Amino acid sequence: MTPEPTEDDEPSVAVRPRRKGIYALPNAITLGALFSAFYAIVMAMNGRFEVACVAIFAAAVLDSLDGRVARMTNTQSAFGEQMDSLSDMVAFGAAPALIVYMWALKDMGKPGWIPAFVYIAGAALRLARFNVNIGVVDKRYFQGLPSPAAAALVIGLIWAVVDQKDYAGVRQGSWEAWAAYGITLFAGLSMVTNAPFYSFKVFDRRRSVPFVVLVVIMLGIGLAALDPSRVLFGAFCVYGLSGYVIYAWRKAKGKPVSVISTSTDEPDERGLHQ
Repeated sequence: MTPEPTEDDEPSVAVRPRRKGIYALPNAITLGALFSAFYAIVMAMNGRFEVACVAIFAAAVLDSLDGRVARMTNTQSAFGEQMDSLSDMVAFGAAPALIVYMWALKDMGKPGWIPAFVYIAGAALRLARFNVNIGVVDKRYFQGLPSPAAAALVIGLIWAVVDQKDYAGVRQGSWEAWAAYGITLFAGLSMVTNAPFYSFKVFDRRRSVPFVVLVVIMLGIGLAALDPSRVLFGAFCVYGLSGYVIYAWRKAKGKPVSVISTSTDEPDERGLHQ
């Protein structure tokens, strides 16, 4: 007699792989930062440099939010990470380089290309190295000046100058042009150095702080509201020099200056971790 068919004998139905979705909220914030960078470039092309500077700072604020929102809502994804890197390259690499070139460097001719290209190349190298080293770097520090801070340094100079009452444009050979030349070059090279810049990432949010800390924060907000362009530019100048101060202090104390906490076994990538 032929045995009756059982459930195991039934032909299996192929299960279609589930399509991977894209989380809307964090990627929408990233797109907002990308649009702010695009808007900044358009405003700079129209000669509205103050609006362009504000747009870059808005992009920096949005860039600081997308990752935090993704972690808070548990919506991290590989797509979001790649999208964030590409947005950063435009917002803090290409856009500041183009804006500062149109503002002060184009009248220098081909020598004006040098700091702008060094900056944009430094931003690309900085982001590529950051993506490679993200698993081995000490989270308390950045390896090199982070690209949003470099952009704030360059854009902060422009904003501080154009915000003056007697501003009438940048003349060829003026101190504004040479200041833009030097600061753009400094920011571009600082992004690819090994100087450790404090990341402000590692702190206990549940830990209480002394009352004087709130007073200092209150005074800082009041000072920034009094003259935002100069206060922000001064703050980022201090931060841009802080990494070299930490580097020199560690070197003088005989402490390790590298922020890499774990060595890599990949010989081809060894140079990235030194």
